[in-house]
This record gives sequence, C-alpha cells and structure tokens, in this order.
Amino acid sequence: MEDQLLAHCSTWGYQEIILPTFEYLDVLAVGLAPEILEKCYKFADWASGRILVLRPDATAQIARMVAMGLGGGTLPLRFSYRTTVFRYEPEHRGRDREVFQVGFELLGTDTAQSDAEVVTLLAGLLERIGLPEWKISLGHVGFFKGLLAQSGLSVRGRKQAEIAAAHKDLPHLEKILETERLSRSKVKDLLQVPERYGRDEVLEWGMRIAGKDSQLLEPLQRLAKVYSQLIANGVQEHILLDLGEFRGFDYYDGVVFDVFTSTFGSEIGGGGRYNHLVGRFGRDLSAIGLGLDLDRVFSALERGGKVGGNGLKPVRIFTSPHQAKASFALAQQLRRGGICVIEERIDGSPKSALSWVITVARRRGLPCVMIFEEKISTPQSVILLEFISPSQKPRQTRMPVQELSERLQAFSHGNI
Repeated sequence: MEDQLLAHCSTWGYQEIILPTFEYLDVLAVGLAPEILEKCYKFADWASGRILVLRPDATAQIARMVAMGLGGGTLPLRFSYRTTVFRYEPEHRGRDREVFQVGFELLGTDTAQSDAEVVTLLAGLLERIGLPEWKISLGHVGFFKGLLAQSGLSVRGRKQAEIAAAHKDLPHLEKILETERLSRSKVKDLLQVPERYGRDEVLEWGMRIAGKDSQLLEPLQRLAKVYSQLIANGVQEHILLDLGEFRGFDYYDGVVFDVFTSTFGSEIGGGGRYNHLVGRFGRDLSAIGLGLDLDRVFSALERGGKVGGNGLKPVRIFTSPHQAKASFALAQQLRRGGICVIEERIDGSPKSALSWVITVARRRGLPCVMIFEEKISTPQSVILLEFISPSQKPRQTRMPVQELSERLQAFSHGNI
C-alpha cells in the first residue's frame, strides 16, 4: 500500500525523501509542542553525550531539513515520505507508541490553490486505496482561535480550550470555559462552534458571527476560497466544513483537516498549514502537509472487507492436482504484476469442479475466483467468476490467460 500511495503522489510531482530515525533533542525541540516533547523517547549519544530522540514527528523533521537546504532554492518544494514516529502513550488509551505513516508536504507557496491541491491529492489517495465511506473534515484554526482570544480567557485557559476542541471533548471544553468565569452567553457561543459542520451553511453562519471583525473574517474568506477550488476540482461530496476543526499540534496556523471513515472510530490521518514552523529553524517558508496513519487505514479497510493480508484484495485460483504446474505459473505471472493471488486445490473429485467452486466461493463470501477448464493440464484460458452478491449467480467470463492481468489489477486494488 505504501508503494501505491507514494506512486500516486509522484504523479503530482512529489519526490520521496528518507527521514533520519534519530534527531538531536536540542535541535528538533524548537519545532515541537511541549506535550510532544514530553512524549519523546530520549537517550544519550555515547560519543558526544548529547541527548537524542527517536523521531517524534515527521513534519518537524522535514521543516528542519528544508531550513538547512533540502531541495535547494527552487520553490515550491514537493516531498513525500514513508516513516514511523515514536511517542510515549499511556497504556489502555487506544493509541500506538509506534505509528507507521505515509505523508507529503508542499512548501514555498501560500495560496488557496495550494491548500486545495493537498486536499485534492489526499482525496485521490483515499479513492485509490478503496477506503469505505470517507469524509475530510476541513476548517481553519484562525476562526476558533480568534473567538477564544476575544473571549477573555487566560493564556493557560486558551491553550486548554484549544486542546479540548482538538479532541472534540465538549464537556471538558465547557468545564474549562466555566472555570475561567466566562459569562453564560459567551460559553454558549463558543460551544456552538465545534458543533458547526456541513457545507455552505457553515460558512454563512460563521460570517454572521464574524460581522466586520477582520480577525474572524480572514480565516473564513480563506476557507471559502479553498472550498470553492475543491468544488472546481470535483471532490466536494467528500468535504465537510467544520469551524471547530482544530488539530492537536501547535504549529498549525491556517487550513486544517482530518480524515474520517465509517469503519473506524477516530481520525485516520490529517494535516494542515504550518506557515511559521520552518521559520523556527531559521528559514521563513510557508508550508502545508499531511500524514496518514497506516495501521488505522488498514483497520478501516479490513473492517470494510476491502483488503487481504497485504493490503490488496486477493484473487483465488482453484485448480485440480494435474493443473498445479499451470496454476503456479499463472499465479507467479500475476504476482509479478502486483496482484494478490492465493492458490487453492479442489478437494476430492467432484462431478463438476465449476459447481463445487461456486458453492465454496459463495459459502465463504469470496468476491472473485478463477478456475481452469476441466481435464486440460496446460490451459490457455480460465473461467473468471465474479460474485456481485451472495444471492445472485456469479458473472462468468472465459478469458485468455494473457488478458487476465489488466482485469485483475482493477479488482485487486479495489477499483471494481
């Protein structure tokens, strides 16, 4: 799956880079929030005595590398990566301490079009892997941050409210606001924001709240431009505008987004704009990017019945013993083409191998199987059986072996 995702990124001009596993703590710390620093795995460098950390965040690493000259001076820069990040998480919290990620970053451009490019590319990735019933929650941190700044909250109270909003923890957010002794009307207004999500009506509501306040209007206007571009790009059906969208990293300062699917209970990835992060390392450069949690993606796909053991939907070949050689040769040919193939032998000597395979496939819920023609040891064609639903007869197609690859590529990668 990593190869599929990165190959798709490359068609948009994103070049894969390799990230170091270790970083010097004092170097990377300027790009990390205090709560991330607390979760770092730290140890001493035997040679120098300096403190090292296992990679806690890919975006901060890329910001550091770009500030030091990665990619040269020609802008914008487009990078993709596959990596793992390591953060301590308390037991029984449902979060992994080692997270496998695929992500990409666009640096050196700050326009609504570049925001929309990243979100559109993300939508293409999710379509490519066949993620079921997914949505991208899209917002702008500036709107809710502006409301919090005007509310009279203390600095500590604002930070706590941002964290609660990022986790969509409305009871905790309400408690924070009440502890800060805000008026009941202000508490009510602020609690409405995380519950405002949808499409155009969300922007209309936000504009009414903002009035003529430029601090609130500017993020809404930027969000409206991005949404308009996403409509032009044809991905609006998967977009939900969310004025309370608030990712849990303090370096995000513009458009932000999370990915949700019906088969997994929390976000499986997300990202946003971080125009000031690279500057912490010494080079002023706008940027936007995202990361997908591959373990969560796999879980969502498996629960939706979309993947086999290696992330591809498996195609099964049922064969008789005398066709074993031909079966293995075909399976190897298809595997070299990136198709997931499982070979199975026909049990016993049924009167009709075809009827036996149909019965077995229907009982086990197999969506696509193949069988060679009977009594031919070196067959030149196969019978492809596709089960649209368990109650219907399978669609049978007799296909020459040499034409199978293109047909099964689409099935194995979840496109049919």
